[in-house]
Amino acid sequence: MNPLNPKKLLLTKWTAAKPVAKQKHFLVSRVIEPELLTEPIELVEIEAVFSKATQVIAWRELQDERVWRQGWV
Repeated sequence: MNPLNPKKLLLTKWTAAKPVAKQKHFLVSRVIEPELLTEPIELVEIEAVFSKATQVIAWRELQDERVWRQGWV
């Protein structure tokens, strides 16, 4: 997988490797900026395409191919 840049994750599509409650396809709906602009970005908000439910995760979790796959598979 190509290295991810947190600033370029907005609106990217992701598929959960193990869907929970029929939630499989997600979209990065927001990149959460740190309070101090000198600190690195740590969190993103992902939104389930089907239910519109959102959750906040560490953007680095998206690099784990056992949990997430880039694109809608």
